[in-house]
Amino acid sequence: MSEPNGTEVSEAMIERLVHTFYGRVRQDDLIGPIFNAKVADWDDHLAKLCAFWSSVILRSGRYDGRPLRPHLMLPLEGRHFERWLDLFERTALDVLPRNAALLFIDRARRIADSFEMSIGTQHGEIRSPRHQARKLPA
Repeated sequence: MSEPNGTEVSEAMIERLVHTFYGRVRQDDLIGPIFNAKVADWDDHLAKLCAFWSSVILRSGRYDGRPLRPHLMLPLEGRHFERWLDLFERTALDVLPRNAALLFIDRARRIADSFEMSIGTQHGEIRSPRHQARKLPA
């Protein structure tokens, strides 16, 4: 399917990104332990994540869930969001054509800001968006 900017994205590209990215997440010293402690069935979780990104990018409607809710119960701090985004951005640029990678990176930053602000609100902290303003990779 083609995005308004002409970027072609397929379900196969989404699957490659999600599986590669979460393979890296699971091995990461900072965020790996958090995800590995909470995800009991990685095959099922990866299928949900592929459906989520398909809905976000392709507007497929494959994902029917509430992604924020489980994250509210995780011990996440700003540094975890930074690592998640750094890994996501590097992975997107590694496995996708550049225009597709930039599309995913933009959406990931918006999601990270939304989740981080929601978690901060739940903890009685005031937070503001910090990721969307970052310059996209050159």
